[in-house]
Amino acid sequence: MLNIVDTTLTIESRQGPTILLEGVTANYPAAHFGAIIGPSGCGKTTFLKLIAGIAPGSEEGRISWKGRDLEEEDFSPNEIGYVPQFSIAHEELTVRECVEFAMRLRRKSAVGAEEDVDIILGEVGMLEFEDRRVGVLSGGQRRRLALAIELTSRPEILLCDEVTSGLDPQAEDDIVRLLYGLSRKDRRLVLCVTHSLSHLELYDSVTVFYRGFLVYHGTPDFLAHYFRVDSPEKVYAQLELREPQEWSASWIKHRSALHEAISDSHKTETEPVSQALPAASDNSENSGQFFALDLLKEDREEGESGLPGAVSQFFTLLARRLLIFSRCRPQILLQIGLVLGFPLLVAVFAWNGLPAVKNLSMGLDLDMLAQLKEARDFLIQSSKIGSLVSGIVMFQVILLTLMGANNAGREIASERGIFEKEKLSGLDPLAYVASKGAFLFFLVLAQSLWMGFFVHKVCGFPGDLGGQLLLLVLVNAAMTSICLAISSLMSSPEQASLVSIYLVGFQLPLSGAVLALPEWLGTLVRPFISAYWSWSGILKTLKSERYYDIVQTVVQSPLAPGALCILVLVAHVAAGLVIAWKGCERRSLV
Repeated sequence: MLNIVDTTLTIESRQGPTILLEGVTANYPAAHFGAIIGPSGCGKTTFLKLIAGIAPGSEEGRISWKGRDLEEEDFSPNEIGYVPQFSIAHEELTVRECVEFAMRLRRKSAVGAEEDVDIILGEVGMLEFEDRRVGVLSGGQRRRLALAIELTSRPEILLCDEVTSGLDPQAEDDIVRLLYGLSRKDRRLVLCVTHSLSHLELYDSVTVFYRGFLVYHGTPDFLAHYFRVDSPEKVYAQLELREPQEWSASWIKHRSALHEAISDSHKTETEPVSQALPAASDNSENSGQFFALDLLKEDREEGESGLPGAVSQFFTLLARRLLIFSRCRPQILLQIGLVLGFPLLVAVFAWNGLPAVKNLSMGLDLDMLAQLKEARDFLIQSSKIGSLVSGIVMFQVILLTLMGANNAGREIASERGIFEKEKLSGLDPLAYVASKGAFLFFLVLAQSLWMGFFVHKVCGFPGDLGGQLLLLVLVNAAMTSICLAISSLMSSPEQASLVSIYLVGFQLPLSGAVLALPEWLGTLVRPFISAYWSWSGILKTLKSERYYDIVQTVVQSPLAPGALCILVLVAHVAAGLVIAWKGCERRSLV
């Protein structure tokens, strides 16, 4: 069913081409449970990624599935399941919610979904933990949950990357036996990367890699004999005695004789699950679940052949994000603190309102000295008031950009592994980014509108309130979307947060609100500084007020028209979302 013929995988590096896998040939039939073993760094995980079509680099050779060339027609998302080493579930959700959301993202029809979830959870032994949150699950329970999530699409091939690593012996035994049972259900091909050699008798085949070369692909019964050791545990030490090219050449020479043994040892694939599965405990309940799921598959196969559309996935993702946020108490408290605290910081500078602007008397009865003193006092007063008005506007803008960075800096990077896994299973990146944008827009509205209303009422800030609120919302949205783009491009949430904070730090000096930039520098950087356009636009809303003339006497940077400010900020929002979408489209499964 799965045929890999003379396949080589190469990546480009600074030192030149590097071969990760060389001349790999292997065949796996249906209803097959295969182990992939070898020393650390030998290419086991790379081999799984090669099969899944997510390996980096260029490929040579041929990989086919059911007779079709995967280079021409790749796996459909529902054909393949991939269980990586890392957790693929949100810790704030319960076990049942994780499986339900996975099913809604992968299945077009919702008919019988609740019943299917019950069956899948029973199948992997997690039904009794369905209301337990992921954050408190043990390692073995997390692996079972990962398998349950993959079973929602009923894949025909299941790739498992070290799902038993770090588990205690009993948990490891349970997982291996579960995988064995899954391979006997629906004639599924299950390939499992493992370092453990304690359950080789359950595998139909063992594939051994050594420094990028396939050096054995046969039944576990012949493994020790082929490497001339008295137990499989000594195979790794034996590999060190020869170069990988020698082991590979030896295997190519002898493989035809041993391939026949795989077929002989695999005759049990037609046996009922209850007889074929070696049981450490009573597995009759699981066998019943297997049978029930088979019946459900036959009943619903026709209506669920495709994936849900992008709109359906968008609403599912948005509902999940809102649920996660509602359960994250520290994040809720932080948002409340920012929304309430930052406007107070601004209002402190004009708690009793903006000072009134005094007029020059222009009286002829004053002597020259008195007129000069009055003019001097007026200039000092105007300078203070103008600086205060400009400063209050810029302080609002900078605090909102800081909130924008906090909103989105970690949003994608913190769950990149989960997203990449869901993308492999058919998630539309556009639906994902749109759901993030919709969720963040709720935060942006709450933060920006309260900031504008509070400062307007407490400080008696003049001008067009509607225009000011719009510009505050837009600058927050612009920084949020740009930081969302940064989050989609960074490899870790820490990197994304750091770059986002640096970006906010550049807003004030490059806006020209404090010190005027050299003309050439201002022309060069101003189009990219969201804070400038919001600050400039808000000051323009004061045009009908006396404060506007006073502000112009202290502001040295040119002020752009209000309509242009709005247009540029909208462009910043759009650019950030597009870059975030492109960042999510790139492959980044590790």
